[in-house]
Amino acid sequence: MNVRRLIPTTAVAGAVVLGLTALSACSTSDAADGGNGSGGGDKLKVTASFYPMQFLAERIGGEHVAVTSLTKPGVEPHDLELTPRQIGSISDSDYVLYLKGIQPAVDDAIKQSGVKNTVDAATLTTLENHGAEVDGHDHGHEGEEEGHGHEDEHGHEGEEGHEEHSEGDGHNHGQDGGADPHIWLDPVKYAEVAQGVGKSLEKADPDHAADYKKNTEALVAELNKLNKAYESGLKNTATKTFITTHSAFGYLAERYGLVQQGIAGIDPEAEPTPARIQELHTIAEKEKATTVFFETLASDRTAKTLAKDTGLKTDVLDPLEGITEKSKGADYIEVMESNLTALQKALGAK
Repeated sequence: MNVRRLIPTTAVAGAVVLGLTALSACSTSDAADGGNGSGGGDKLKVTASFYPMQFLAERIGGEHVAVTSLTKPGVEPHDLELTPRQIGSISDSDYVLYLKGIQPAVDDAIKQSGVKNTVDAATLTTLENHGAEVDGHDHGHEGEEEGHGHEDEHGHEGEEGHEEHSEGDGHNHGQDGGADPHIWLDPVKYAEVAQGVGKSLEKADPDHAADYKKNTEALVAELNKLNKAYESGLKNTATKTFITTHSAFGYLAERYGLVQQGIAGIDPEAEPTPARIQELHTIAEKEKATTVFFETLASDRTAKTLAKDTGLKTDVLDPLEGITEKSKGADYIEVMESNLTALQKALGAK
């Protein structure tokens, strides 16, 4: 874990007090649909930690929620440092949705917020340990039902179930890997999370439970359709290996029988070792990899250097940690469809 990213607990505690004081004058309204400002009216005030959580809250909550994202578009989520006002806004929320292990500053602030309806998305599915290399041939998902699996036991405040995977201040960055939080890049796991979020919203706001259930079912259907598109689109390819600067696609690789070769680990800013670079040269030649992928919110310098040295192409594979004007799509579904197109091109889909 990059130490500079961590906000000391004592600093967060002090900021909570300052933030609550600021909120007595006015509330934050950083994000979509009026945020936590007065425009929310009688709507459920929802705070989401970053885009994948915001998308779920907005799609499932619909017209009944006013969603504020703590991470503004274009900000690398791992690097987020909260302002006192943002920390205070968490305590002012009716419902908080986050993913423990991605943003240590957010984890600390939420722990101290005292919000009753707090849901950790990591408890709504199963996390796995991933490093720079993930071989999808070694993992099977036979018997998993699409969009099912955890909704019955996890429609609550998100502090039970799979919590053992997310203890501490975050996942273990670097090439050795650790508990990988990038669950939203697997449509099946994301559907599991969506179902848990839907049930927790039904519990938090029972007056609109029927609408939350309806919206959840509609979103899960979209995610199941996306999953089928990936299954068929990546079934027959010339190679199964792709190289990426940010090892965020481990769950996706496992789901569709691919091999992710990360330049470094699951930390997007981790520097690769000379040995890893040399290893990737060998892998690219042996596995007939064609492309080095980079992401929209981090530097492409390493990807372009490796591509130049190996004679490979470069392209974007978006980890969907935020939507910006550079994103190849307006929302999660559209960007995931663009990612599928990029993978099909790089892997030589037939």
